[in-house]
Amino acid sequence: MPKSWTDGAPAPVPLQEHVHLKDPFFYRVKNRLLGKPINRHSLHEQRLSKRHAYGVLSSDCISSSAYGGEQILVALIPAFGLAAFTIFTPLIGVILIMLLIITFSYRDVINTYTRAGGAYVVARENFGKVISQIAAIELIFGYIITVAIQTAAGVAAIISAVPELTEYKVVLTILVIALLAYINLRGIKDAGLIFVLPSYLFLVGMFTVFIFGLYRNFTGTLPEYPTDSPGLLPLGEPQGLLSLAAILLILKAFANGSASLTGLEAISDSVALFKEPEHNNARKTLMLMSATLGALIVGIAWLAHQVLAIPYASGTPTVISLVAQASLGNSLFGESFYYFVQAATTFILFAGANTCFNAFPNMVNIVANDGFLPNQLTKRGHRLAFSNGIILISSFAIILVIVSKASITTLAAIYALAVFIGFALTGFGMAKKNRNNKGKYYLHLTTGVIAITTVLLLSVLKFAEGTWLVVIGTPIVAAIMLRFNQRYGQENKALILSSKDSRATSITRHNVTVLVDRIDIATVGAIRYARSLKPRNINAVHFVIDDRRAEELSKGWRESPVFADISLDLIDCPDRRLVNSIVDYAQTVTAAGDVELTLLLPHRAYSKFLGRLLHDQTTESIAGPISQIPRVVAIIIPFDVQKIIAGQESEIHSHTVEAISAVEPKQTQSTFTKTPINTASKSSEPVSHYVENMTPIGEITWRSRAHVQGQVTSIRTAPSGTAPWVEVEVWDETGGVTLQFLGRRKIAGLKVGSQMRAEGMVGEEEGSMVILNPSYELLV
Repeated sequence: MPKSWTDGAPAPVPLQEHVHLKDPFFYRVKNRLLGKPINRHSLHEQRLSKRHAYGVLSSDCISSSAYGGEQILVALIPAFGLAAFTIFTPLIGVILIMLLIITFSYRDVINTYTRAGGAYVVARENFGKVISQIAAIELIFGYIITVAIQTAAGVAAIISAVPELTEYKVVLTILVIALLAYINLRGIKDAGLIFVLPSYLFLVGMFTVFIFGLYRNFTGTLPEYPTDSPGLLPLGEPQGLLSLAAILLILKAFANGSASLTGLEAISDSVALFKEPEHNNARKTLMLMSATLGALIVGIAWLAHQVLAIPYASGTPTVISLVAQASLGNSLFGESFYYFVQAATTFILFAGANTCFNAFPNMVNIVANDGFLPNQLTKRGHRLAFSNGIILISSFAIILVIVSKASITTLAAIYALAVFIGFALTGFGMAKKNRNNKGKYYLHLTTGVIAITTVLLLSVLKFAEGTWLVVIGTPIVAAIMLRFNQRYGQENKALILSSKDSRATSITRHNVTVLVDRIDIATVGAIRYARSLKPRNINAVHFVIDDRRAEELSKGWRESPVFADISLDLIDCPDRRLVNSIVDYAQTVTAAGDVELTLLLPHRAYSKFLGRLLHDQTTESIAGPISQIPRVVAIIIPFDVQKIIAGQESEIHSHTVEAISAVEPKQTQSTFTKTPINTASKSSEPVSHYVENMTPIGEITWRSRAHVQGQVTSIRTAPSGTAPWVEVEVWDETGGVTLQFLGRRKIAGLKVGSQMRAEGMVGEEEGSMVILNPSYELLV
């Protein structure tokens, strides 16, 4: 082959893109539905600011005010009648005290675990893996139930304004969950931007309702609803509060009202979604969220008491709807703004459900990385979201909606139990961690005691109404997760690199055997590959099942000049158990301890349906058992017969690629080679003072100096046993070039995906341009 420095030889050229793999049909459909794939280097741009995070992550918590107080009245009204409103106020006070204590507890959680907090991480660090799995399970249950209850409550708000939709409640709830899943599959940032505005609209709507309610109360125009309207919950008879039955009913109402505090944990579970500094931004957002929730709980409860908003047996109209209607009045503005409030309530509830599509995938990603859930939950999808987690939570939420018939009362009890188990574990875990800090110790201990008391009440008093699902389901799921972890541990132990294995000794004798079933171009391709391995011996073996066929094969082998240097061995297979015969052969060949055998299996790929019908799958059945034999490797050599039959061109083809953005790749096909990187839109600040005019990489010339800038797409270092060197490929939108650094094994601060400038003399290696030992700058 002529070298570029010899006369008449071609000049070297910059690295260029060569081939692409044609996108499968389902990948093209995914591109249509979700948009172009987001470059992984833009992950930091998917982080949330405090303003966006408040809209995305706080909506779950503040929207629980829409049904938390109502659930207290649902328990009290049938037991105490109108006297329920007298008991209602002190229960709200207890809820607010709990809110204050839990908020400061979780604030310290975020301060302590600055990258990822929440019940799971706290339990894992302080109680070990078994208790931490209980926390993980409750978070999983809680997030799934949140999606179900928030969407059901949002649909209930719609039905309160449009009663004709009552019979479609379950269907509408399922459709909303599916829509939320689709939005989140498009990426974290898209989902966040969509749900920022409804959070603020809800606050505007509710505080306007409070202002109107205060004004009308002071002027004496705030109405009271009649207590005998059809459809209301039946009014109970007033009774003493000291009887055992009354105390149990009040405790049940308190357990119902604890649903008002659900969602407080979402921010501590999603610290990683915030922009830097993550923990500071998360802490500020948590405090603002809790203050907002407290104000909403007080405002809705006060107005419900003033207007005697008794819940309806069917769940619609909701108490928050009754409160808004009474406060705003019957004027044109009042009626119009009432529909605005209902719309805002609907969207904040949907936004609350959306919070879980952010927090749940991040939480299960942490658990899966610890080996307690399948590894598939750690993989980011097409748009950098944890797609498998999103699909998982939406699927189970839909099942829960169908089973519960979208009943808020049923879902609220299960929801609160799962959340308060998490509160309890977080409180006790943080108390253990802060044993030497009395102030923090008593804060977290109080949180744990309050939470565990609520857990006991919910478990006992609401068992028949749905909390049995958590009580019974938790140990079952915990056993499954611990089994997953045990299995992962066994697999990792089997693959541990021992000191003996780490000494990569060379096998002195390497033989290659090609298994021959027929003489065709697939067999020729396998033989060609065998020669490229440069083994000590190349053998071709046919296992005889049919004597006549074996004789014809042997004759054809002898007559073909392609195989003149390779003999064909015929080995008897009398019982036609081909796999057993091949295993016996491999063990015989490798009986000496210094022999390694590579078996090449030509694999002819036919059509998916007729191929399986007309041909056996012998190749796959051979490779499995062979892989269990020491010092034996089975390699399948694929050959696509179907493409030749169909007369199709190869799916790997040349393709001219347009420049793409590092944030939104304009990329329609998966590539095997480097994709040109558009660096022109990047605003880069050089670390050093050295700045000169840049030359596009595609325009640099051999034997001249060049100053280039691009994105690092690959880094290659010398083996540890050789002289040190580093090779770096840098690409811009016009092409790529290799930078060679001799005498060093690493470049501090350099990583794949970073931006780099380099200046030096352009040389050549194997027909491609290389800049040897350039001066360089890393860009930030």
